[in-house]
Amino acid sequence: MASRRWFHPNITGLEAERLLMERGHDSSFLARPSSSNPGDFTLSVRRNGEVTHIKIQNTGDFYDLYGGEKFATLSELVQFYMENGGQLREKNGEIIELKYPLNCADPTTERWFHGHLSAKEAERLMLERGINGSFLVRESQSKPGDFVLSVRTDDRITHVMIRCQDNKYDVGGGHKFDSLSVLIDHYKKNPMVETSGSVVRLRQPFNATRINASGIESRVRQLQKTVKLKENGCSNGCWNGATGNNESGVGRGKGKAGFWEEFESLQQLECRHLFSRKEGLRPENRAKNRYKNILPFDHTRVRLKDVDPNVPGTDYINANYIKNEEGNGTSGGSSSDAGSLGKYYVATQGCLPNTVQDFWHMVYQENTRVIVMTTKEIERGKNKCARYWPEEGETAEYGNEWKVRAVTRTSTADYTLREFLLQGTKPNFSESRRIYHYHFQAWPDHGVPADPGCVLNFLHDVNARQESIAASLASNNQTTLSIGPILVHCSAGIGRTGTFIVIDMILDQIKRHGLDCEIDIQRTIQRVRSQRSGMVQTEAQYKFVYLAVLHHIGTVSQRMQAEQKSLQLGREYTNICYKSETNASTTNETSTPPCTPTTVSTLSSPTYSLRSK
Repeated sequence: MASRRWFHPNITGLEAERLLMERGHDSSFLARPSSSNPGDFTLSVRRNGEVTHIKIQNTGDFYDLYGGEKFATLSELVQFYMENGGQLREKNGEIIELKYPLNCADPTTERWFHGHLSAKEAERLMLERGINGSFLVRESQSKPGDFVLSVRTDDRITHVMIRCQDNKYDVGGGHKFDSLSVLIDHYKKNPMVETSGSVVRLRQPFNATRINASGIESRVRQLQKTVKLKENGCSNGCWNGATGNNESGVGRGKGKAGFWEEFESLQQLECRHLFSRKEGLRPENRAKNRYKNILPFDHTRVRLKDVDPNVPGTDYINANYIKNEEGNGTSGGSSSDAGSLGKYYVATQGCLPNTVQDFWHMVYQENTRVIVMTTKEIERGKNKCARYWPEEGETAEYGNEWKVRAVTRTSTADYTLREFLLQGTKPNFSESRRIYHYHFQAWPDHGVPADPGCVLNFLHDVNARQESIAASLASNNQTTLSIGPILVHCSAGIGRTGTFIVIDMILDQIKRHGLDCEIDIQRTIQRVRSQRSGMVQTEAQYKFVYLAVLHHIGTVSQRMQAEQKSLQLGREYTNICYKSETNASTTNETSTPPCTPTTVSTLSSPTYSLRSK
């Protein structure tokens, strides 16, 4: 079930219209309590620049639109009409589409609030990763606008209804509180007693990593705060898998920021990815691995095709397909399968001298047209990647199978772009292909870039190229050969590689679903790690993902404000770029040299990554 944050518990019809006209667009919608029929609800939808209000009946047994399909919950009703276009119509037959939920702000920014989490999922999470006394708050599934406090007590989960009326919160009709935070603070100090006599104690928050994209600034502020770890009466140390509160020794009683908590939790979950890596361990393949313990999972590894089947290991390369899809870590990958799921990646290690031929074989086989390299060849005196390309204007041959000609080379402050022509010597690979090599060189030897803006501009340029090539292939009716994955590598193919891929995935999600969508950075990394182990390798990289997404959302918000202002003034607007920051560890932006102003003719797809050279 998708998020139910389209439900606004405390607004009137006029306020719904104002919100939809200010923040929404056609097919945006929200649900709210009915003003005229207490207990019923109203669906407010923006259509053709106006707002239509649709009554929803709540009989106590089911929900319906005063006729038609009947549903057990309001969520199921809304979900049905979102997923079945054409089912919701006016009396005259005109279709009413529910495409873009206009989400309500969370009732609290506290990390123990889990939004639309179901009772079953809350129980599973807390029994697997919580301790006795762990608690969270979630939306009520049965009573929209109310909430549920879920607490682990004596290895079972107790669910306590929190009623919300007139912006006041109470438990079982008891004392009323002005906010969920005040209510939780009260019951942390004053434990509740069940009718059975069992005491319900709120000892440790079971924190969520899900956030509304537009609220990322407040989440980053919270994660930057230092928290004091407690013992909670554990003789051998306690671990809250949701928060990463490790109280078994290191850091006991000391302060740790929330980023550390979330990343340590991610590290604990890594041990669940016990997928086989047998191919990388085979004697014939060991010399093809840059690092002996960083091996590709067998179920997602890239298999080289059209190789000699009589030579062991000829299909092996240290590389994995990476897709941003639920459940994608459990089935074998292939170029065709991956392409059917939309945008995807290949994550691989930096070339060794003996794997350059295999590298170009993979590039051609997968129809990759864009390569992203995120390491220098030499860093701190150590070879991080063998050079697998010739100098500009030269042609090199690799393994008597692949010819690469370097056509052009251009540089910006942050990266070098090289254009290659790749051609195989075998008949199946004789077609020459143009490959674009984006070599990002602004990542320091230690840590992460100080400026998320430079990474975001780089990703914008990479994606613009990928989209341009895809459009060109489509226009030339090359339907049998759609564009392949973006290939990303650093040295090991997990740290910087994973960081770039995860940032790009989150930005794509926001682009598809808007700033009101829900994102979960930790969960996204978990999915990526189920396809290649160790992706996003350090706490600093984990934090950098948050800061890059925050920077992107700030830029998009500025652009949207400029669009709105321009529309009000009847003028076109100027581009807004990713500004640089002097300190990436804070959320404040400082002024930088302005972007080159560019008037755009369309408000729907501006280019906002221009920057001063």
